[in-house]
Amino acid sequence: MKVAAYNQEGKEVSQTLLPKEIFDVKMSPDLVHQVVVAQMGNRRRIIANTKTKDEVRGGGRKPWKQKHTGRARHGSIRSPLWRKGGIIFGPRKEEVYKQKINKKMGRKSLFMVLSSKVKDNEILVLEDLNLEKKGKTKTLVALIENLKSKIENFKKGKILIVLPQKDEALTRAARNISDIGLVEARNLNTLDLLNYKYLLMPKETIKVIKETFGEKSKTQNEEVEIKS
Repeated sequence: MKVAAYNQEGKEVSQTLLPKEIFDVKMSPDLVHQVVVAQMGNRRRIIANTKTKDEVRGGGRKPWKQKHTGRARHGSIRSPLWRKGGIIFGPRKEEVYKQKINKKMGRKSLFMVLSSKVKDNEILVLEDLNLEKKGKTKTLVALIENLKSKIENFKKGKILIVLPQKDEALTRAARNISDIGLVEARNLNTLDLLNYKYLLMPKETIKVIKETFGEKSKTQNEEVEIKS
């Protein structure tokens, strides 16, 4: 599979080869959905925590006598029937939303989403990506706007920049832009890919993706597990 590679001015300068085993995989919506739900659950932070009647302060004695008052019988103001009393079946911090997804499923769903973006012309490959002024947000914004104006299939939508390795200058430049995300190729996952319309990556990123998620890396990992 060959796609066009552009320079930072938006001119097509070459063709680059995409590994077929990664960028030409048949889509399975059920598998992608399962992986996304698991990843969302694994990222979920449990903040809400209501108190039961045992945790509410006060209520150490009966609010009034059991009989002869003309009022309903109550044992404690901590009862869920009372205002500011305990909560029945409320959210608790003990709730667990994490799900385990095996590596093969995660890798396969990643390939499916990458393949889908290739078919929809939502992946833009650059010969190289670097900023003249280190960490300047306006420099990165100008670069993106220039690419959008020159490349027909690269228009309105959120952009995920996929880097072959960590780049401090690009990280500083992108963190103030709401519709631009940045991730290293080794940390790619299905959920991040679906949160952005376009992928912008240097040619070197394709090599890192193949080394990290391809069949060769899978075989090497299995060999390490057998040896250990």
